[in-house]
Amino acid sequence: MKPASGQTPALVLLEKEGIAYTLHAHDYDPEASRKGLQAAESLGVSPERVFKTLMVWVDKDKPACAIIRSDHKLHLKAVAAALKGKSATMMAPPDAERLTAYKTGGISPFGQKKRVPILLDRHALEQETIFVNAGRRGLQCEIAPPPTASHFGWTVAPLAE
Repeated sequence: MKPASGQTPALVLLEKEGIAYTLHAHDYDPEASRKGLQAAESLGVSPERVFKTLMVWVDKDKPACAIIRSDHKLHLKAVAAALKGKSATMMAPPDAERLTAYKTGGISPFGQKKRVPILLDRHALEQETIFVNAGRRGLQCEIAPPPTASHFGWTVAPLAE
């Protein structure tokens, strides 16, 4: 399904699947060293509610997506363990962009070009709603973590240090 003008593949998928979300635009600073924290500040919400989407390789050749709080660091050994792998490494931005069809800083866990396993950090379950990228820099969608993770079959695990 091709997105309507202005809609990202992420939003098309959420609509198609009937997932409730609220869209939030914010000022995107390409120079920010920690884009998730910059998004939280711009949105006026606490960092523990804004989650970043990180693309990883498990065992060097299996792509996966990890969603963690913007104020936390990804624990790669936990990612590997959650996917029954031996190791995990961060994916280089060009690989992440090619695999997802999104630009870094705008990668959404929804509507990626290639379907990969998605892991959601357990801290998300502490929040009624969280913000994740909606598929464009400066665009977040607010979702309820438990029903969304359940609907899409995401693995919930401790992923952050």
